[in-house]
Amino acid sequence: MIVLKDFFRSLRYALAGFKFVWRENNFRLQTIIALIVICLMFIFHLSRLEKVALLIVIVAVLVLESLNTIFEHLSDILKPRLHDYIKIIKDIMAATVLITSLGAVIVGLIIFWPYIFK
Repeated sequence: MIVLKDFFRSLRYALAGFKFVWRENNFRLQTIIALIVICLMFIFHLSRLEKVALLIVIVAVLVLESLNTIFEHLSDILKPRLHDYIKIIKDIMAATVLITSLGAVIVGLIIFWPYIFK
């Protein structure tokens, strides 16, 4: 059985984590772009499948940006013993977010192109 008190405590922790990630410039920028895309979904009356595809890539980008923030902060804990692998890990995580973001842009272009240029 779900205890409401535990649920709200967990929700409070999640919101604290969101508040922390919100301080990251890239996360804020990606969220603003996501909100613009969501508005465009309704302006152009996209199909349900197109909306789902866009929401999936939006969530993927935001989740990976959050994971990138986690890895960066975990890596920063090791800073006194900074190793070349830390830089590699940070670069790979940044590349992962970049690849996902580029994929999201491509999906967005494929979906919005016919609506914008018909």
